[in-house]
Formats: sequence, structure tokens, C-alpha cells
Amino acid sequence: MKINSVELTISAVRRSQYPEDNKPEFLLVGRSNVGKSSFINTMMNRKNFAHTSATPGKTQTINFYLINDEFYLVDAPGYGYASISKKKQMKFGLMMEDYLQNRENLKQVFLLIDFRHNPTSDDLLMYKFLKHYNIPVTIVATKVDKVGITNQQKQRNAILEALDLMVGDELILFSSVTKIGKNEIYEKIERTK
Repeated sequence: MKINSVELTISAVRRSQYPEDNKPEFLLVGRSNVGKSSFINTMMNRKNFAHTSATPGKTQTINFYLINDEFYLVDAPGYGYASISKKKQMKFGLMMEDYLQNRENLKQVFLLIDFRHNPTSDDLLMYKFLKHYNIPVTIVATKVDKVGITNQQKQRNAILEALDLMVGDELILFSSVTKIGKNEIYEKIERTK
């Protein structure tokens, strides 16, 4: 896939603000510090298009990035960050639930987890939540370059065991530094859109 154009078209907080052009959407979810901005920048071949923040939990809207005028990468607020108030967490939860239940354009969810650690309770909860709505999920294990080559298979197995992936879901190892996994994700998008 060649990225010709990228545009942040909408930052939404409610359904009435979502794009109405019926293009396929690929949702990105993950913990606040998992590397979603780096993932987006790598996938879009841009250095600082999505801003990485020193403060986890900064994204508080659903951001729709239009790629090649063909499909959207949809960035959701990160979860699992303690300094966000319970009220805000609940608001995000309801916003996400509404999106997942009602968005017919949603083709696939990329659930980003940090490859250096086993999935957190929040990661496991998110995966179960997505499966509850029968949404196809690809687990993207970020920061693979930070794990030594000799430990990668062991860590991959530990993640697969913890998540107990359902048939059809897969795990892709990803690094925004080495670009490993980037083409696999492009292929997944091409097949699904």
C-alpha cells in the first residue's frame, strides 16, 4: 500500500460528528502509553502527524484520519490511565460502547499492547469487550525492538496464552523503529476494506 494522502478530518466526541461518507474504518485502541501515536505516524509515513504526548491520557476524542481518500484510521482515547477522573473514564466508556455497537463502517479493530509486558487486566477486558460485539480484532504488539531476539518467541507465546485469541483474530509484532509488522498491517487493511 502506498500512502498518498493523510488528513485528520474529524475529532469527535459524539455520534453526530462522525464522518458520513461511508468509508471503511479501522479502529485503534490501547493503553495510554502503548505507542498509538507512533503507530499512526509509522503507518502513515509521517514523522509527527499524530502527536506523541508526554502526558498519557491526553487524547480525549475519537480522531478520524482519512487515508488516500479511501478509508479511516480511527484513534480512540487510551484506556487504563489512573489520573483521568472516574467521570471522564465513564464518558469515554460510553462513547466507545456507542461507537462499537452502532458503527457499521467499522471493519476491524487493532488492539495495541506493549510487547515488553504481558497483557494487563485492561487489555484483557478490552479484548473480551470487543469479542462481546463480535468485532474482528488484530492484536498489534508494539515496541518489539525493545525485546531481545532470544526472548521474542517466549514473550509472543505468553501474550497468546494470556489473550486466548478467538479463531480469525491474529497477533502482529510491530515496531515503529524497525518498521516490522507495517506491511502485514497494510495487507490486513487491503484485505478487509
